[in-house]
Amino acid sequence: MFWDKVSGCYDFAETLYNGKVYRELGRRIAAEIEQGDVVLECACGTGAISKYVAPKCRQLIATDFSVGMLRQAAKNCRSCTNVKFMRADLTHLKCRDNRFDKVIAGNVIHLLQDPHGAVRELERVCKIGGRIIIPTYINASSGVNQKAVRLLQIAGADFKRQFDMDSYRKFFEDARYQNVEYFMISGRMPCAVAVITKEHGKASFPA
Repeated sequence: MFWDKVSGCYDFAETLYNGKVYRELGRRIAAEIEQGDVVLECACGTGAISKYVAPKCRQLIATDFSVGMLRQAAKNCRSCTNVKFMRADLTHLKCRDNRFDKVIAGNVIHLLQDPHGAVRELERVCKIGGRIIIPTYINASSGVNQKAVRLLQIAGADFKRQFDMDSYRKFFEDARYQNVEYFMISGRMPCAVAVITKEHGKASFPA
């Protein structure tokens, strides 16, 4: 798997290319977390967000499909005693409905065959009144970043789509999500963050 192969150098490459955004993302996501929260993080990667979220919450379950990434995440979060790492497919989560106060899925929906289905699965496991937090790199409008994306694709990354800010908003509008707030982390490759509040059992209307 591509992500297993790059797990050992991923932090270095991200920091070198996009360090300001990479560091700020974890801090900004952690600001959305409250002390009593039980949090699910999908696609945790090397734990770049996890290490900021764990000190803010009661419990963090951090998952990824890549075993290599999970190993790196465990190393980066070794001082955190409230984190459990698990291999999981975020499109088919093996947990009950309405379990988590906050659900995070960072920089992954552009890699998925059915991203709307994945967001619905994240919504399923989030409590009513909870929040689903989805950061995604915005690279569709930048020539420099397009070159970086092409290099990753040549190396083996399988990008299903790319976003600019307008298409990112439209992604959630097309799925008929309401109660969505957005903020942007600016930098060499900016990151847009969608924060969906789940109300009345569903954050979206039926399709």
